[in-house]
Amino acid sequence: MLVLGIESTCDETACAIVKDGKTILSNIVSSQIDLHNEFGGVVPELACRRHVDVMIPVIDAAIKEANVSIEDIDLFAVAHGPGLIGALLIGLHAAKGLALALNKPFIGVNHVEAHLYAALMSNQEEVVFPCLGVVLSGGHTALVLMHSNDQCTLISQTVDDAIGEAFDKVAKLLGLPYPGGPEIEKLARQGNPLKYPFKSGNVKGRPLDFSFSGLKTSVLYSIQGQNCRDQPISLPYNDLCDVAASFQYVAVNDIIKKTIAAANQYHCNSIVFGGGVTNNQYLRDRFSEKAGHLKQFWPTLGLSLDNAAMIAGLGYHIYSRKQVGDMLDLEAMTRIPFASG
Repeated sequence: MLVLGIESTCDETACAIVKDGKTILSNIVSSQIDLHNEFGGVVPELACRRHVDVMIPVIDAAIKEANVSIEDIDLFAVAHGPGLIGALLIGLHAAKGLALALNKPFIGVNHVEAHLYAALMSNQEEVVFPCLGVVLSGGHTALVLMHSNDQCTLISQTVDDAIGEAFDKVAKLLGLPYPGGPEIEKLARQGNPLKYPFKSGNVKGRPLDFSFSGLKTSVLYSIQGQNCRDQPISLPYNDLCDVAASFQYVAVNDIIKKTIAAANQYHCNSIVFGGGVTNNQYLRDRFSEKAGHLKQFWPTLGLSLDNAAMIAGLGYHIYSRKQVGDMLDLEAMTRIPFASG
């Protein structure tokens, strides 16, 4: 089965063609980093305008690279949530239009669940379910119990900032360019992770939930004082490195501690990672050091950031289970629950 996937949940416009849920024939991504860099984050209106401009060229490029025709496609898959409502609508309507014009089924995919499936696409070894899913991205931070490729139960999530968002906000405080994650990691390699006694956030009565807003504020107060203003600061290079290292150390250790606790509580022997923050090599190294007793499935670089191959791949499994496509009145959803097993 050839599946054409479309991804437009935030600031990447992507299209991919995947065979039988795993073999990637093409995976085209049009990034918007250049567009949002000066603002230190994604501007929804600008993101939507870019999606409109590049959606058709990106689809054409994916079809050409896969060396197939649009008539060869058996199923259209699209991320219909969670994400920015305007951005979601552009991708969703593109998929619906193609499905309607070609009289082919289409399927809506949960973008967050697709991030976890990206790690399974990246590994030849089959994962044993149930296992623990760890989503770490700019918009999402969650732990889920994975019952199958496309069915999960939410265990915990962030109550405020996502981990990637926290990295971006701290980077902005330090006057670093967007996206902030790679910049923080780069500085942290030269810093002392114990220089600043930052603390991770804890949610009362919910020990597995995450909270990174307080950590960001702690960084701000530590370098500017209690009466500071939320604006970029100027620090000597060595101090910048120490702040970055200390922040990253606390944030990553918090994720590892809660992941291991969840794996023990739910008797999981394997962890599946998804989301752009999984590109952080320090994160990977610390997980290998602290959770080496657990089998770990990481996405490759090309599948960790937002992409359409993961949408097409997971769409194949959803359709195979349901044996029917979604109705054309399927709506875009800024928030969407996990498909419980």
